[in-house]
Amino acid sequence: MSTQAGERTLLRALGIQKPIIQAPMAGVTTPALAAAVSNAGGLGSLGIAAMNAENARKAIHQTRELTARPFNVNVFCHRPATSDAAVERAWLDWLEPVFRQYGATPPQSLSEIYTSFVVDKAMQAMLLEEKPAVVSFHFGLPPDAVIAGLKHAGIRLVASATNREEAAAAVKAGVDAIVAQGVEAGGHRGVFDTAARDERLGTFALTRVLVSEFDVPVIAAGGIMDGAGIAAALALGAQAAQLGTAFVACPETSIDEGYRRALLSDAARHTTFTSAISGRPARSIVNRFTTLGEDPQAPRTPSYPITYDAGKALNAAAKAAGEFGYGAQWAGQAAPLARSLPAAELMAQLERETRESIERLQSLQSVWG
Repeated sequence: MSTQAGERTLLRALGIQKPIIQAPMAGVTTPALAAAVSNAGGLGSLGIAAMNAENARKAIHQTRELTARPFNVNVFCHRPATSDAAVERAWLDWLEPVFRQYGATPPQSLSEIYTSFVVDKAMQAMLLEEKPAVVSFHFGLPPDAVIAGLKHAGIRLVASATNREEAAAAVKAGVDAIVAQGVEAGGHRGVFDTAARDERLGTFALTRVLVSEFDVPVIAAGGIMDGAGIAAALALGAQAAQLGTAFVACPETSIDEGYRRALLSDAARHTTFTSAISGRPARSIVNRFTTLGEDPQAPRTPSYPITYDAGKALNAAAKAAGEFGYGAQWAGQAAPLARSLPAAELMAQLERETRESIERLQSLQSVWG
């Protein structure tokens, strides 16, 4: 990255004081969490991908009531689902015995439970009206005309990338920054094409490649849980670090107690990729649902997010019987480092740790003469 680009960071342009971005995490983040992070000098984020335009607008308004500072709004740009009745029927039949264990029956049919931003005209129009400071894209990019409209409205744009080719597409489309999502990250893998080979690049390798090749700010994401990780990302040339799992245990999130217990227990030491919950690869704490998905007899999952319709129904049935092991317990590889702190306290701790880590690195200069 050129020095000139380094002097025009996205965070500086927005007046962000700390190079810490809270990952959006649809279904986990809340206006309270996003506002707390932004008020503490970082960039808070709202995951609105699973909402309709009306509810997303309400979430933006609620966040603005809690902070006057900028925050990010994240949308999913996956290919719209393709329904296949036979595949969906086979998946429901496979899950039926599990539903019965908890005194329930699976849905009669499945539906696309939320709409991709790529074709969601109502969501696109709402964002143009509300003009959040930042809009970020996951799973791909919206059409060029949508990007042009958002930029014309003065909105800064960020896109996640898991490899060089995805980053190049994002830069060509005109985004203001790239999130380098390493394979260590929790939650949904941001690959643009799930049918293509996933190189599964780690955060450090991917961050260095993107910093070296592109003249836009790079934000490192995946496996970063504390100040040492943030300092390492900055040393690699990233202009900020995005933390997701680190914030999941904050009391401001919307997770249930089963998810919280798992994240703060030895279970957090074991994560795996699964498509069984949503229909798309995502890193989760190993639980009953991920184990079910690894059964060699399991049929093909329906298209994303149609599979999620069944996943949410099974989780609800199991929870009603006191079993939390069928939830989407997304977590990254460094989940054992999670801390249950209010977001403002966690931000302060992260800042202290980052400064201490940078000071330690500076003290090593004597080793090099």
